[in-house]
Amino acid sequence: MTDTTIPGRKPARPHFSSGPCAKPPGYAPEKLATESLGRSHRAKIGKSRLAYCIDLMREVLKLPDTHRIGIVPGSDTGAFEMAMWTMLGAREVTTLAWESFGDGWVTDVVKQLKLEPTVMRADYGQLPDLDKVDWSTDVLFTWNGTTSGVRVPDGEWIPDDREGLSFADSTSAVFAYDIPWDKIDVATFSWQKVLGGEGGHGVLILGPRAVERLESYTPSWPLPKVFRLTKGGKLSEGVFKGETINTPSMLAVEDAIFALEWAKSLGGLEGLMARSNANAHALDKIVAERDWLGHLAVDSGTRSKTSVCLTVEGADTDFIKKFAAVLEKEGAAYDIAGYRDAPAGLRIWCGATVDTADIEALGPWLDYAYATVKAAA
Repeated sequence: MTDTTIPGRKPARPHFSSGPCAKPPGYAPEKLATESLGRSHRAKIGKSRLAYCIDLMREVLKLPDTHRIGIVPGSDTGAFEMAMWTMLGAREVTTLAWESFGDGWVTDVVKQLKLEPTVMRADYGQLPDLDKVDWSTDVLFTWNGTTSGVRVPDGEWIPDDREGLSFADSTSAVFAYDIPWDKIDVATFSWQKVLGGEGGHGVLILGPRAVERLESYTPSWPLPKVFRLTKGGKLSEGVFKGETINTPSMLAVEDAIFALEWAKSLGGLEGLMARSNANAHALDKIVAERDWLGHLAVDSGTRSKTSVCLTVEGADTDFIKKFAAVLEKEGAAYDIAGYRDAPAGLRIWCGATVDTADIEALGPWLDYAYATVKAAA
């Protein structure tokens, strides 16, 4: 390709970062409710807004009453580590790793908790053999690999009669897939992905089997205050009613409420999934029309519909850095270089807060950046 003509139309919102992600369409800070700002999160207004946020998440996710939702510190990482530190050690552990964050959980389990897990790995773009997972153990996995663009196909590989707990890091999956909650004992995410919310806060979802573990098992290692979910051997129920463990940002909470109310206006989960699916389909079309672009996740049945990772023919890390810089300079696309630990390539967020028209407008700009970097080589 040698055409370096600047395309005529730019994406109206060139925000394709995989976290924090694009804000919901129509978002503006002045649209946020501000009555809770400057007030104690333990005052009536603070607790009511936190509880309302939790209720909205339950409604949009169609989460059954069997599962509890808590807002916790530290974004998705904090939520997942809270789950590991409080519940692991009761039985053997299996960790699944096919991208950097799953690999990070392996490091936590081995080097920090000093456990000896069975580790099932796969290269970026692939999944380990899910049929070989031993469900007599606790199993840790990412539902949607944000840095590899690979997801589990569904929940059918998780048995109903499992002995161990299922721990699903679901941060780029919730609000984009119809997750079977009866298969999930622990799930974590942050608002900054599909909802386009702010970072800093995580969400922890516990099924009844996870609660039973918390109330019947005390780990051998010390727990910092921000990880403690029980008191006197019983679950601290207040955490799951808006009484957060430490002080939350009420501004971030109001931001999340805005996104959740926007999601409801679309028809809830179905509307969010429809937008993500349309975006992923539009990007698939762009890839199919270009012989120099490809999907890192070759199997479409396990390819992410949110954090879509692409290969670029002949590209190394330096090429991708220059490629992304060309688009950022032109204001055509921000933050689309692949994750630092992933193979050199692009990563384009297709979650619900992105408009399909902006994905469609991206195609010619990818051509322009590819040609520009090639010409300068």
